[in-house]
Amino acid sequence: MARMTGRRALAAVPVLLAVTFAVFAVAAASPFDPVKAYAGTAGLTASQENLDQLRANLGVDRPLVTRWWEWLTAALHGDLGDSSVMRQPVADVITERIGWSALLATTAFLVAILLGTALGVLAGRRRGGPLDRTVSSVAYTLEAAPAFWLGLLAIWFFALKLGALPAGGLTDTASDTVTLDQVAGHLVLPALVLGVSQLPWFYLYVRQGVGDALDEDPVRGARARGLRERTVLLGHALRSGMLPMLTLVGSRVPELITGALLVETVFSWPGIAAATVQAATSVDFPLLAALTVLATAAVLLGNLLSDLLYGLADPRVGFDG
Repeated sequence: MARMTGRRALAAVPVLLAVTFAVFAVAAASPFDPVKAYAGTAGLTASQENLDQLRANLGVDRPLVTRWWEWLTAALHGDLGDSSVMRQPVADVITERIGWSALLATTAFLVAILLGTALGVLAGRRRGGPLDRTVSSVAYTLEAAPAFWLGLLAIWFFALKLGALPAGGLTDTASDTVTLDQVAGHLVLPALVLGVSQLPWFYLYVRQGVGDALDEDPVRGARARGLRERTVLLGHALRSGMLPMLTLVGSRVPELITGALLVETVFSWPGIAAATVQAATSVDFPLLAALTVLATAAVLLGNLLSDLLYGLADPRVGFDG
């Protein structure tokens, strides 16, 4: 396990370097002018001399490779630079927001895995039955539904029509303090929407895996020995059926990040979505590079986690092979 983790860590280094350089290259080729974005309305009346001076102060007049190398060497020493659009250090921007994004993504991932596994086991036990047909139809429908559309639908039904849950934000409108109760209440809708958007893949994999496992000889032998159906289902079929699902943990991370950005925007959740959008539209090089590296690292860690979980669940798989 340690050897595989070390190999993955070494392999991640050139990937992260390539990603950061690509971010600077794409941003440099963008038609957006970071100087005008930084100056705002004042840039409309500023002289060319003032704009050139601001361009030099921001460092965007230097060559692409120079800007990338300066950012990279500073980042290796813990300095991610200053965000021109947020007007604060990049590290502070990420620190203030990453916790809320992690809370939303983790909760949604748990919802997707737990609900997808439970429904997949029930449907796989009786493939072709009423429950299987109903849940599978809903799952295929959700596969094609964008996360932002589900979010708008959830706001209309639960917040506007029923008035049961808040429509967005982190706390109540009249409150100026963040409490656990308010955060939990405001987390329900975005976490459910993001979790439901990821649920179909976990459900379909578990359903197929459990259904196939129930037809295998070891499971039939367990039934022939008189073991209870619950023991056969949970102790034998579920373990075999969940092996393919474990590979989804890593592959769904990019979709989870994309969905989280959309859901955070719809529900005004104070995560990194707003910072990512503003960094992209304003060509904020330091912030955009840091957020892209963070997302890439999350994808690499997700892939590593899925391999580790698969190896732990199936002893026949070697970590160092």
